[in-house]
Amino acid sequence: MRAAVLREYNSDLSIEDVPEPDCPPDGVVLKVLACGVCRSDWHGWSGEHPRVKPGQIGGHEYCGEVVEAGPDSNWKTGDRLVAPFILACGSCPACQSGQQNTCPNQRLPGFVEPGAFAEYVAVPLDHNLARLPETLSPTVAAGLGCRVTTSWHALTGRAALQAGEWLAVHGTGGIGLSAALLGKALGAYVVAVDVVQDKLDHALGLGIDAVVNASEGGTAERIREITGGGAHVSVEALGIEVTVNASLECLRPMGRHVQVGMPIGHTARMDVNMNAVYMGNLALYGTRGMPSWRYPSLLGLITSGAVDMSPLIAREIVLSQTGAELAAFNGPTPPGVAVITDFTR
Repeated sequence: MRAAVLREYNSDLSIEDVPEPDCPPDGVVLKVLACGVCRSDWHGWSGEHPRVKPGQIGGHEYCGEVVEAGPDSNWKTGDRLVAPFILACGSCPACQSGQQNTCPNQRLPGFVEPGAFAEYVAVPLDHNLARLPETLSPTVAAGLGCRVTTSWHALTGRAALQAGEWLAVHGTGGIGLSAALLGKALGAYVVAVDVVQDKLDHALGLGIDAVVNASEGGTAERIREITGGGAHVSVEALGIEVTVNASLECLRPMGRHVQVGMPIGHTARMDVNMNAVYMGNLALYGTRGMPSWRYPSLLGLITSGAVDMSPLIAREIVLSQTGAELAAFNGPTPPGVAVITDFTR
């Protein structure tokens, strides 16, 4: 099968013919229908992610059709499925308490095991998988495995965003735009922050209430003015110091900050304004992924028509363009995200 393989950090991926994956006894092999190209993939491609080594096949935002099912699998050939990027064991105390996204025995295709920048991907622990609704296109569904699921859990499983509250979203890439759209669907007022005016204009065109161009300075003060005293909930979607502090400082007293952006490598430790936390009586939440049992609530919201996630997709690409999309994360990116839909070129 064709796959895009990391051979050298910060270099174009190598398009190679590699063996098709073996089917796990408790899982399936999927023919990949679509796979998103995510900033988390960029962390591995750039050498910042400590677990991603040369030889890795990336890709963790995927959906596909079952071509082989293991003897202990609950799925059958032809089923169209979507997977979270964290595959939980299902039996540890974290999983049994419903927090599968914190499973200590988790499996990570795309980061540690071969991922979906390939024609086929093996998915173990298939109790994590969810059936793809007939009305949801594979291209849109590919974004659910990381960006949309992470945003949904951040807003509903961590911050408990309520209708009528103000939500600030710092960074309008895939996760940030997802959070903004989902926040609107939940009845919140949303202010989006970025340094790329085209992305802010895109957000306004999708019904976001207000935007702030952070390159002009005074981000937190401007959000407090727009929201009449500060956001109730603020999502940081980049994982860098300047936006983490802007997120904390834009909150009103008793506000909730959710750390969604991945602080890793040189950003793992930051100089953070803890005085803002102390004086504002703020709550800080970390979040990563989403427990798989929460898929029905998200899929139901989308299939009911309450939110349209298709504007998240900016372009469909072929497999050989994946490296160029990863390199684009080195600078400000255009609106929307890229999804691989052709694995033959």
